[in-house]
Amino acid sequence: MRKKKISIGIAAAIVAGGALFTGMTKDDRDFQIVKNLDIFTSVYKELQLFYVDEPDPGKLIPKALDEMLSSLDPYTTYIPEKDKEAYRFQIDGKYGGIGSVVTMSDTNMVQVKEVYDGTPSAKSGLRAGDYFMEIDGKDVTGKTTADVSSMLRGKAGESLTVKMLRPGVAKPLSIKITREEIKVDAVDYYGMLSDGETGYISLRGFETGCANRIREAFLWLRDTKGAKRMILDLRGNPGGLLDESLQIVNLFVPSGSDMLSTKGRRKTVDHTYTAHNEPIDTKMPLVVMINRSSASASEIVSGALQDLDRAVVVGQRSFGKGLVQATREVAYDGYLKVTTAKYYTPSGRCIQALDYSNRDENGAVNLIPDSLISEFHTKNGRVVYDGGGISPDVMLKTKKYGNAVKEVYVGDYPFRYVVSLISSGTPLKTDKDGNMTDEAFKDFISFLKSQKKFSYKTASQKNLEKVIASAKQENMYDENKQAFDKLTEALSPDLDRDLKESEEDIKRMIEDEYLRSTKYRRSALEHSVKHDPQIEEACKIVNDSERYYGLLNGAVASHAGDKRAIKNNEE
Repeated sequence: MRKKKISIGIAAAIVAGGALFTGMTKDDRDFQIVKNLDIFTSVYKELQLFYVDEPDPGKLIPKALDEMLSSLDPYTTYIPEKDKEAYRFQIDGKYGGIGSVVTMSDTNMVQVKEVYDGTPSAKSGLRAGDYFMEIDGKDVTGKTTADVSSMLRGKAGESLTVKMLRPGVAKPLSIKITREEIKVDAVDYYGMLSDGETGYISLRGFETGCANRIREAFLWLRDTKGAKRMILDLRGNPGGLLDESLQIVNLFVPSGSDMLSTKGRRKTVDHTYTAHNEPIDTKMPLVVMINRSSASASEIVSGALQDLDRAVVVGQRSFGKGLVQATREVAYDGYLKVTTAKYYTPSGRCIQALDYSNRDENGAVNLIPDSLISEFHTKNGRVVYDGGGISPDVMLKTKKYGNAVKEVYVGDYPFRYVVSLISSGTPLKTDKDGNMTDEAFKDFISFLKSQKKFSYKTASQKNLEKVIASAKQENMYDENKQAFDKLTEALSPDLDRDLKESEEDIKRMIEDEYLRSTKYRRSALEHSVKHDPQIEEACKIVNDSERYYGLLNGAVASHAGDKRAIKNNEE
C-alpha cells in the first residue's frame, strides 16, 4: 500500500505538469502512469532480491532513465549533478580548469592536443604532444580523455600537479598548475579578407555574451578597418542559446521585425520574438556561411536573415534541427533538458528534418517526406522550403577525399608529425607566406611510411574484396583466381600517388596543427582563412553587387527555391 501511495503521488505530480498521453481521458492517463510506475518498481524489486549478481542502482536506474528519454528525441536528456560543470560550459563557454584540449594517443595515453593562449596551461609551459602520466599523484595511464578532463577541471584558484612525459625529453616533468576560470571566446576569429574591403567573422557557438562579441567584431571591422561588406561564418556551429541567436539577428534587421516564433503542446511556450533593439547595420551586404554541421541557433540566424532578405546564405544545406529546449531543475541537483517547442522562421517554415513524434514499427525516425514539405516565401517573395534544414541561396559543393587522405586525417597523422618536429627542435619548412614547402611534404610522406599502424584501402579494393567473397561462396573463385589476383595487384594503393592528389589539402592540415601548437589557435585560423576556397567563393558573391542583390530580390535564381538543386547537392 505504501508503494502504491508513493506511485500515485508521483503520478499526480506528473499529471499536474501536463498531459503525457494524448488522446486519453484524465482517468486513463492517471491509470497508465500509476500502472507503469508500479510495474517498474516491482520489476526492480525482484531484480534486487533475486538477480544472480547484486544490481548497481547507480547504473541500472540511470540507464533506464536514459533509455526512456532516448525514445523521445536526442535533445531531451537528463544531466546529473556530476555533469553540470560540463553542461554549464556548453551554455556560457567558461569553466574552472587549465585551458587545454586533450586527445587519446596511439599509445593509449591521454595527450595534450592544444593549449589555449594566456591560460594556466600556457603559463605553466605545457605544450602540444605532452602525455599525462599522473594528476595529483594518481596514475592516469589507460584512463579515457573524459576521465582526465574531469580531473583537470575544478574550482578556480585551486592548484594541481601533473606529471608529464614529453617527447624528446628523457625524464618526466612535474608541473604545478593553478586552475583559473577559462573563457573560450565564441568568436574564434575575425579580420579583413585579402580584398581589403570584406570583413570576416567566425562564430563557433552560441554561448552567453556571443551576440556582444559579434557586435564588437562587426563595429571594429566596419569603423576601424573600413569593411564595406561582411561574411558571417556559421559552418560547423552546432548552436546554443536561443536568446543569443535572436540578439544576433537583431543586429542586422530593423526594430519591429518578427524574427522567430515558437509553438509547443503547452500554450505557455508559444511566442513570437520581435526585434526590439536598434540594429547596428541594416544595409551592408552580408553573406552567411553554413554547412551540414550548422544546427539549431545557427539555423535560426541564417533562416531569419534569409527570410527577411537581409543576407545571402552560402554553403551546404544545414542540419535541420527546428526544436527548442528548456532546462528544468530536478531532484538531487540535476537538470532535465527537455524539448518544449518547435521554432518557425519569419516566413512560417519549420526546418526540422526528422519527425521524432512518428516512428516506424522498428522505432526508427525518418526524414520528413517530400510530399509533406511546403513552400514558403521570403519578405521579397522568394521561394523557400520547410522540413529539411536551411537550403542556401548559393550551393557550394563539398570536396571529396580519397581513403588515403581520410586515414591521414582520422589517424591524426598531421598532429603526430608536428609533435615529432617540435620534440626534435625542427621547425616546419615554409615559404615567406607560411605555406609548407614541397620538401617538407616529402618529409611528411617519409614520416607517414615509418608509422607501422598507417594503412588504408581504396574504395575499389573494398569492392573487389566483396566480389571475391561472393565468388568464394558461389564456388567460382578457384577457377578465376588468376584474374582476381591480377585485379588485386592492379587496384593496390599507391601511397605517393594518392597523397600527391591531395597534397595541398594535407599541407593545410599540417600548417594548421603546427600553428596551433606553436603560435596558438588565432594564428592557425588566420592562416586557414586565406586558403579556404569556400570563403573565397563567398567573398566573390558579396563583392558582386549585381549577383548579390539579384539573389535577394529574386532576379537571380536561388538554390533555396529549387528542390532539384537541393537534392543534387545532397548527393
